[in-house]
Amino acid sequence: MITLNATEARLDEAQVPLRVLWVRQGALLPQGEALDARLGGLFRRSMEKAGFKGEAGESLLLATPEGHFLLFGAGEDPREAGGRLAQALLKTSFPEALVEPLGAEEETYALAEGLYLGSYRFERHKTERQAKPLALRLSGAGLEALERARKVAEGVYLARDLVNEPPNVLTPEALAEAALGLKPLGVGVEVLDEAAMEALGMGAFLAVGKGSENPPRFIALRYAPEGAQERLDLVGKGLTFDSGGYSLKPTEGMATMKGDMAGAAAVLGAMKSAALLGLPVELRGYIAACENLISGRAYRVGDVLRTLSGKTVEVMNTDAEGRLTLADALAYAERQGASRILELSTLTGAAVVALGEEVAALFATEAAWGEKVRQGAERAGEKVWPMPLEKAYREKLKSPVADLKNVGDRNGGAITAALFLAAFVQVPLVHLDIAGPAFAKRAHPLGPEGGTGFGVRTILEVARGL
Repeated sequence: MITLNATEARLDEAQVPLRVLWVRQGALLPQGEALDARLGGLFRRSMEKAGFKGEAGESLLLATPEGHFLLFGAGEDPREAGGRLAQALLKTSFPEALVEPLGAEEETYALAEGLYLGSYRFERHKTERQAKPLALRLSGAGLEALERARKVAEGVYLARDLVNEPPNVLTPEALAEAALGLKPLGVGVEVLDEAAMEALGMGAFLAVGKGSENPPRFIALRYAPEGAQERLDLVGKGLTFDSGGYSLKPTEGMATMKGDMAGAAAVLGAMKSAALLGLPVELRGYIAACENLISGRAYRVGDVLRTLSGKTVEVMNTDAEGRLTLADALAYAERQGASRILELSTLTGAAVVALGEEVAALFATEAAWGEKVRQGAERAGEKVWPMPLEKAYREKLKSPVADLKNVGDRNGGAITAALFLAAFVQVPLVHLDIAGPAFAKRAHPLGPEGGTGFGVRTILEVARGL
């Protein structure tokens, strides 16, 4: 983990164990050029001798008469440059380093955000932890940009921690406890138990959670700063483990299902960051938290469920459970006065097949609301791609015994899932299917293998842009 502080110290005069010099397209940036000239071209000669081109993330450590220097390839994205640099520095033995910004305030912010995200580690269940403290000083940076980056990163850290927790630790009740942990920040939290949900009529959500001995919990959050003029309602899928139920997944398919609550984690992370930032927008969040397991009480293929909205659903696949829990959560959000909803869920493998593991699928019932969310994701540096809500595919969801089936056929699975969700709200809805980018199967520029916290930064940018 790192601490990041602003300093007025210059690279050519600072007394620190390690100084970082950015390289782009084979050339040192200006401060590095000045230092190189003072050292008689030592850096340039070393680069040529080592064949160092300064590609993104490439590094060269040098010991010189003026101390240690790390030449580091910046690439074109300051956020990714920061993430790669943090990971490289944590592999060294240096306790402190000095870095210069890569541009103006927004580039400095992106660099700082990347430094924080790239330094993340999840080691709480290891007996020998490898993470060590590293103090980074950013030369000439503004404190406001660094503080903003830190507060955003804290929300991403929370989301990542929740996704990375094993399912025997993060039960639905434990997820509710994590939500209650936000109360000291000024976030209102209400947790409904099974009796309260039964009284409301959340028949779809309750059916999914019936197979587990760990009871489901419905979590409602509210961040309402004084003077807020805008409101954004959020819904996050909260399956703390998904076996597939009687439509059982194969073992390899369950390996990452502790992360089937990544949408909920994003909502909680965004709430934390919004409160820390004092974001002047009211945020409401809704999470239906449960486990989808098998027992004598578990719901079955062929069951007909009555949802909170009053609509009925015929269950054709118990592994299409997330949309059932979300149907009730979305209807509840609308009952609470939502005028527009942003929902995030690890909903379908079909979205991953279509867009791969780095891009979320964006479905919008209203084009203008969809574009606002797309723009927010772009500013946040999170990749989303608009997908069609093809109305003709509604035919795939028709049931002979209920209002809807919970799945269509194999083709267009991400679209029919989005159409299913849209059937339960009247207000503008954006559904982000984050099944691909929510969980990284290998290390990447902004973090290690595991939960990515995808969606936290998008939510914050969407809220800032309202």
